[in-house]
Amino acid sequence: MASASKYKYNDIIYEVKGKIGIIKFNRPKSLNAFGGSILMDTVSALRELNDHPDTVFTVLTGEGRFFSSGADVKAAAGKPSVEFPNPAAKKIDFMASISTAIELLRSMIDHKKVLVLALNGPAVGGGAAWFEGIADIVLAADTAYLQVPFSALGLVPEFGSATAFYHSIGAHRANDFLMFGRKLTAQELESWGLINRVFPAQGFHQTVLEFLEEQLSINDGKSMMETKRLQNLPLRRERMLAVYDAAEALAERFVEDAPKQRFAEKNKLLLEKSKSRSKL
Repeated sequence: MASASKYKYNDIIYEVKGKIGIIKFNRPKSLNAFGGSILMDTVSALRELNDHPDTVFTVLTGEGRFFSSGADVKAAAGKPSVEFPNPAAKKIDFMASISTAIELLRSMIDHKKVLVLALNGPAVGGGAAWFEGIADIVLAADTAYLQVPFSALGLVPEFGSATAFYHSIGAHRANDFLMFGRKLTAQELESWGLINRVFPAQGFHQTVLEFLEEQLSINDGKSMMETKRLQNLPLRRERMLAVYDAAEALAERFVEDAPKQRFAEKNKLLLEKSKSRSKL
C-alpha cells in the first residue's frame, strides 16, 4: 500500500510503496521543465526519503512523455531585465539564484538510499546532465535520449556533469555529448555503461517497480545501501567540488552575457529563415 508525504508538494508526486520511495516530476505540460516549485519540491522530498525508516530505493522519474526538458525557458524569458552596478554584483546575484539547484545536487550526492534514476522519456539540458552521473542505478524507457545544448547556448556543463560524465563514459564520449551536443539514445548509453537496463516505454513505471521489488526479494536492503555508501564515500569531496566549480564557471558566462548573445544570434537566424520561407 502506498503512503503519501506529510508535506504538500505542487510540482512532484511523492509516494512510498513498501521499501521504494518515488519522486515523480509532475509538470507534463511543460515537459517537466525546472519551473514552478519542482526543484524545491524535489529537494524536500529527497530530504524526507533520506530519513525514511523503511525505504531502500529512492526512484526519481517523470510524469508524461519527457523525464525533463531542463530549464524553463518561457519563465526565464518573462523575467524583467536587471541593471547591476558592476560585474561582481551581477555574479553574486546569479550565484544566489542557483542555490536551490546546488542543494539539489548535494541532496543527491549525500543521499543514503540507493538512488535510482528512471528515465521515462527524453531528457534535455539539466534534465540530461544533473542526475545521470550521480544516480546509483539508471533505468530507461526505450524512447529515452539525452541531449545538452550547453555550448550552443554559450553555457558550460552544469553542476559537476563534466566530471560525472567523464567518470561514467570516459573523456572522449563525454566531450562529444557535453561539448558538441551529441544526442545519445538509451540503447547507446546502455552499451556504454551509463544505463543499467532499458525497458519498453509502455508500462515503464510499473516495470521499474517490479524490477526493484525483484531486487529486494533477492538482496538484503542494508547490504545494498552499504554498497552504495562505500562506493560513494571517496567520491563525495570531488563531486561537491565539481558542482561548485561548474556553478562558478556558469556564473562567469552569465556575467559576460554569453548566453544572452547566443540566444539573440539564434533568434536572428530563426527569423531570417522564417522570412526566407515566406518569400517562397
